[in-house]
Amino acid sequence: MFTLPVYNSEGKEVDTIKLNADVFDGSQNLDCLHQAILGFLANQRKGLASTKTRGEVSGGGRKPWKQKGTGRARVGSTRSPLWRHGGVVFGPHPRDFSYEVPQKIKALALKTSLNVKLNENNFMILDEFKVVAPKTKQAVGVFSNIKLFSPKEKKAKKVLFLTHKLDAQLKIALKNISFLTVDLASDCHAYEVMNNQKLLITKAGLADLTERLKT
Repeated sequence: MFTLPVYNSEGKEVDTIKLNADVFDGSQNLDCLHQAILGFLANQRKGLASTKTRGEVSGGGRKPWKQKGTGRARVGSTRSPLWRHGGVVFGPHPRDFSYEVPQKIKALALKTSLNVKLNENNFMILDEFKVVAPKTKQAVGVFSNIKLFSPKEKKAKKVLFLTHKLDAQLKIALKNISFLTVDLASDCHAYEVMNNQKLLITKAGLADLTERLKT
């Protein structure tokens, strides 16, 4: 069983918490993680790439020259794929790339991604994210206090922040932070966990996530 410290917004350790062994057991199912991430990325694809066949390109209705007697190859249309401005033979057309990934695989992939962050020591628990006013500077100050951000670093580490609920004031304070991804613990998925280097979660968010994944 893993035990992690709990920090407040000032960066001080205020408590410890034992993680649920059914969810945070250190195990990793990389096959399920791979399937879930590929499914998520496939579902994000728009599939709008499109080309025109010779029948869809405008023009080309008149035969360029007569069939015989010119010494040149016979041609029926100037929109042949062999000609400039002609149609495309096997070009892409709009299509749907999405497919359904089973819920059990999604859940196991999310569990795996959380254990990956836990094993990497990139998992941090926050008592509560508090800002006095909806100011980005105050929100960045919290990340600086818990050592997830330093203005001296040339490139900030990508952070995923999961919370139980997101009120209007906190949403405004967090929305302009470039290194941050914000989501509800009840809605997060394996891709966004793996796409960020650090994971920060509130105690209430951790309870939601544990309830969602425990067997």
